[in-house]
Amino acid sequence: MAPEAIDWLLSPPALAVLGLMIGSFLNVVIHRKPVMLERQWLTDAAQYLQDDQAMARVLGPAKGPIGQLAAVGRSLEADLQRLPALSLSKPRSRCPSCGHGIAWHENIPVLGWLRLRGRCSACGTRISARYPLVEALTGALFAAIAIKFGPGAATVVYCVAGAMIVAAALIDLDTTLLPDDLTLPLIGLGIVAAWQQWIPVSLPDAALGAFFGYFALWAVAALYKAVRHVDGMAEGDFKLLSGLGALLGWQALPAIILLSSVVGAAVGIFMIAARGHERSIPIPFGPYLAGGGISALFFGAALAKWFLQT
Repeated sequence: MAPEAIDWLLSPPALAVLGLMIGSFLNVVIHRKPVMLERQWLTDAAQYLQDDQAMARVLGPAKGPIGQLAAVGRSLEADLQRLPALSLSKPRSRCPSCGHGIAWHENIPVLGWLRLRGRCSACGTRISARYPLVEALTGALFAAIAIKFGPGAATVVYCVAGAMIVAAALIDLDTTLLPDDLTLPLIGLGIVAAWQQWIPVSLPDAALGAFFGYFALWAVAALYKAVRHVDGMAEGDFKLLSGLGALLGWQALPAIILLSSVVGAAVGIFMIAARGHERSIPIPFGPYLAGGGISALFFGAALAKWFLQT
């Protein structure tokens, strides 16, 4: 492909349009990925309940409970098999209220939602404004990456990473889950991109970023559990910060942790004080890590300098 064509494909306007389309797909990922994971977990549990040897190890020689659990497992597995198949590509998007299939012109990023005035064309049920917001956010993020890094490999890497970060953050916000399918590829992407010199991060810095990103939060969580005897943070958060460290280098970690912790603490205090949020209900930390990571992507040098000065 000619250099001029590559420059055009990686230009801010072209990537803004691509980001809008990717954002539309991310809405599908955000909605369906947790359901797919939960179905798989239930399927695994159903099969485990039917494993007599496994149940015997757990329950001992008592035959009655083992037989009852196997029956529960068979019933659960049968119920799961009767559910319609679900993947990121099938079935096609449809209204959750009436089942109306979304036509192509209704699925145009942002414009489709505006044309429908935020309502299903068949039943009039309100469509969440988050759908066009995710599309617009992804488009703006892609364009901003193109402006900062120019038409090169770094732009491609950080656009791919940005899409995964947006999806992971919003899944965590909805479900307090950070899927390995999104966090682990971030780590691998950062290491490979640094190794191939696609991004302005050396391989040692990326490796140290991945290592310290994981174990910094692991140490905090271990200390919290030792003091409070409850889990204060999930392993998905460790992996997400590890991925950010691999993509941005270990130097970005202090600013990411500080920004995400300050904003997360402020939001948490507000939710408890103003909205009566129960202290025992976990507040997802992934969105704050994602925000800190994206801030470091664009303002990493300034943030590191500010952090060292303060």
